[in-house]
Amino acid sequence: MKTSVVAVEPTGHFCVDCSVRQFSLCAPLDKSEIREFEQLGRQIQFAPCETVFAQEEMTTSFYNLLEGVMRVYKLLPDGRRQIVGFALPGDFLGMSDTARHGFSADAIGPVSVCRFGKSAFSRFAEDKPHLLRRINELAVHELNQARDHMVLLGRRSAEEKVATFLIGWRDRLDQLRGASASVPLPMSRQDIADYLGLTIETVSRTFTKLEREGVIEIIPGGVCLRDPERAAALAAA
Repeated sequence: MKTSVVAVEPTGHFCVDCSVRQFSLCAPLDKSEIREFEQLGRQIQFAPCETVFAQEEMTTSFYNLLEGVMRVYKLLPDGRRQIVGFALPGDFLGMSDTARHGFSADAIGPVSVCRFGKSAFSRFAEDKPHLLRRINELAVHELNQARDHMVLLGRRSAEEKVATFLIGWRDRLDQLRGASASVPLPMSRQDIADYLGLTIETVSRTFTKLEREGVIEIIPGGVCLRDPERAAALAAA
């Protein structure tokens, strides 16, 4: 679903005060570069289920996620959906080696992003080798994640897939908020199924099995890892 977006007029130096800057693409920029960089961006808010960018749309902007969670997915020719990842604050999305987006990205809940025009961003980055190195680091990290996801889809049991997802999601959240036994799951069971290459019924049965075995406890809005060592062992299998 694509509806209208809400632009937020920046107050003060929003890049300097950004709570996720240390995780973001702009982490290596110095103060003068940050002041220049924030002139290129515009804060935009998306409502739940809004499309931030769509597969096959012309790539005109890049997006730095500030708040919320997004699903990144590809629609297959037969109409099925393969989710390739979930974006968290600090993630930079929309960059592509082609003129069109190869994937779509939706807001799962309310989302706030910094949007940068593609041309202006490219001009800003071209004479900043430290920023280009950061872009390369993120690209390599994304490639490694894609390879891990290929193994997850093809060589794991349903129980191992769900455990791997939960451990990986917990670790990503812990980087942002600090360690916690609770693992919020803002995405739906269908989203998890489309990410793991399973049916929603299999995902639900696997969650129930893990809870029955004392590995997790299903709580409102997520799960609590009751036996993280067992979950980690399943993920490492």
